Amino acid sequence: MKSVEIKITTEYIKLDSLLKFSGLAETGSDAKEIIKDGRIMVGDEVCLMRGKKIRSGDTVYVPEIDTQLVIK
Repeated sequence: MKSVEIKITTEYIKLDSLLKFSGLAETGSDAKEIIKDGRIMVGDEVCLMRGKKIRSGDTVYVPEIDTQLVIK
């Protein structure tokens, strides 16, 4: 599994924004589709909420590309 550390300077970042920021989605509509299709896991659960607040210490996993984002 590939692990990528993402540093945020705010209290949280919304899941769709995180996907764009990390380069996993090119546009907001791409991020929306990825999330809506159930292709993202936050912690150990599939997340379908594009506005989910991701905070320092959270992990976001993308099974289809075996990549984990570790939020710092």
